[in-house]
Amino acid sequence: MTRRCLLAISFGLLLSACGPAPDEPLRRWQVEAADLERGRMLMSQFQCGSCHAVPGVPGGGQRAPALERFGRRAYIAGQLPNSPEILQRWLLDPPQMLPGTTMPRLGLSERDARDVAGYLLSLR
Repeated sequence: MTRRCLLAISFGLLLSACGPAPDEPLRRWQVEAADLERGRMLMSQFQCGSCHAVPGVPGGGQRAPALERFGRRAYIAGQLPNSPEILQRWLLDPPQMLPGTTMPRLGLSERDARDVAGYLLSLR
């Protein structure tokens, strides 16, 4: 084995040791203790599909952005960082988070917001 080959292997091992654990990217987008099915059902109950197209939710509205692959988005409403904590706060009170938004306050409880956020972030 040449010196160059050993150096390349060592460099590769060093890079792999510095990366995140294999499931780390997925954990970042999960909401602790969220009931994803309840979140999907709440989105149906609150008729989110009348404005948004959401996989698994009746409606397919086109007045607001489609929410497929929402878990891969960098931003909420194009301005807020998409993280589990910020998304839950957004779902509780969108006008407070982003004055002037057309997203209404739905009257979700904190548990509702947690479950809906969990469902949305599972859409990858």
